[in-house]
Amino acid sequence: MSNELKFDKFDLVLANRILAQHGVLDGFGHVSMRNPDHSEHYFLSRSLAPELVTQDDIIEFNLDSEPLHGDTRRLYLERYIHGEIYKQRPDVQAIVHSHSPSVIPFAASSVRLRPIYHMAGFLTGGAPIFDIRKMFGNTDLLVTCCDHGAELSRILGDANISLMRGHGFVAVGSSLAVAVYRAIYTELNASLQEKAINLGGEIIYLEDEEGEKADASICGVMHRPWELWKQKVEERLDQ
Repeated sequence: MSNELKFDKFDLVLANRILAQHGVLDGFGHVSMRNPDHSEHYFLSRSLAPELVTQDDIIEFNLDSEPLHGDTRRLYLERYIHGEIYKQRPDVQAIVHSHSPSVIPFAASSVRLRPIYHMAGFLTGGAPIFDIRKMFGNTDLLVTCCDHGAELSRILGDANISLMRGHGFVAVGSSLAVAVYRAIYTELNASLQEKAINLGGEIIYLEDEEGEKADASICGVMHRPWELWKQKVEERLDQ
């Protein structure tokens, strides 16, 4: 079961590469995990393309997103996404921020992103949209301070996914594997939902109870995709 999996900084390296291989991250975006030994700290890479991240690139931050241990390397501008969500959501152990393309239209449209199949049951209840200009006016759309991150976290609430208008989305999870899984399947669900819409007929989405039950079942077998994804990345690292 997912809660039996243990994660360390090397798993965070693998998570970066898994998400890159699935097209959820490219040269941009990032993934973090809460320090399992210190809940008021989290781990995130220095500013680097995710597929290039190594264990030496991982930095420890406090929840104000300030680097610890005197680290002076260049940092992600949007690290505040992570710190502020960890502050407000003690249940969250990992966070992914992505710009994957199929999701973007749903953040700019009145059409809600909804679960179209059981693999995206975590979308039950919807994915609230963070529109930065509602609170901060016209910006570069980046989450570059604690105030920005706190507002994003407020919009996220107790949901698993929040879309970001003109930008991307965040996915959270009770473990690193769950957050990675949700980020990958948010992109896949968005692509499938668009195809269903283009068919022109009525779409039957998952009922809330169906989605909740499906999410619980899949989170209970999270070792299956995680071990597969890890093996594929580790094989490439060995080449």
